[in-house]
Amino acid sequence: MRSDAKTPQNIRPNAPPRDGFVLSVDRKFKTRYETADEAVSAADKLKANFPAIDVAIFDVINKTYTAVVSKSPSIAPPAP
Repeated sequence: MRSDAKTPQNIRPNAPPRDGFVLSVDRKFKTRYETADEAVSAADKLKANFPAIDVAIFDVINKTYTAVVSKSPSIAPPAP
């Protein structure tokens, strides 16, 4: 493991984050990241493995949510 690589921080349930980007799963804060790119990468991986869950990235400074959509093609129902 590289010593200069930062690990994501888990969020304390009773203390809202003050900075960074937070991965939100089903509207619950899960993990904090320093950069948006790190958060997007983690969110994409999570959404690819579990497409049914609601995944978003919360920008703490701007107080905005950005929804993450699945990049895999949806399965269409069979034609009648």
